[in-house]
Amino acid sequence: MSPVRQPLSTAEEAYYTVRSMAATLNTGHIIESHTHNWSQLLCACTGAMTVYGGRSSWMVPPGYAVLIPAGSVHSIRMWGDVAVRSLYFPEIIEKLECRVIAVTPLLKELILRVIDWRVLDSRVPEHMRLLAVLLDELTRAQSRVEAVNPLLLPLPEDPRALAVARHILNAPACEETFDELARQYAASRRTLERLFQRETGLSFGVWRQKVRLLASIRLLAEGRSVTDAALDCGYTSLSAFIAAFKKTFGYTPGRV
Repeated sequence: MSPVRQPLSTAEEAYYTVRSMAATLNTGHIIESHTHNWSQLLCACTGAMTVYGGRSSWMVPPGYAVLIPAGSVHSIRMWGDVAVRSLYFPEIIEKLECRVIAVTPLLKELILRVIDWRVLDSRVPEHMRLLAVLLDELTRAQSRVEAVNPLLLPLPEDPRALAVARHILNAPACEETFDELARQYAASRRTLERLFQRETGLSFGVWRQKVRLLASIRLLAEGRSVTDAALDCGYTSLSAFIAAFKKTFGYTPGRV
């Protein structure tokens, strides 16, 4: 049996340069909108999470983490049984942007070591050496993120385009054509195309495909087969789904 950990001392708080949290949460669990005074590095060792903030959401599958700056309002939904591992930093990483990063084997081990120690204390030289390596790895991870993160889903702001976007988010496999959706929400096809491109940085077709692929990650994290995930997300060809998934995320759906 593991020893019972004593609660952290409030009086020692000023010396902590990193705090940590570990929990296992079930599928469907929602952490409502909130903020932190410290910046957060949030990752899932198993399962997947969707982090919602502002007009964007980030999918966080195993092997990835999301950086959340201090003061950012966000909420989280779990897909599958999620082994959540989270580190909290003071202003030291506030300049890092909110984005999903790949967790390298070294970064994973650093995170787990901090989890094991619970905190990094500025009075402990060993802790400070680990912190320096950890920050270096976070900086490198940020520099490797593509200009358009494949796990980021931006939403349009215009009410007409947003209504179409929410329609697709609620039913990723819906078969309505773009023209049918435009008529349903009282907008011309040309107007919607312009709005999606300007407000999300993606064409409508690419945006819709991304919704389907991100939805498939949720299904895979909950234990669905690759075939079921493909069909439930609107793909009629398994090979086409696997090819699109690998092209977008860089690995096959069987890895989720």
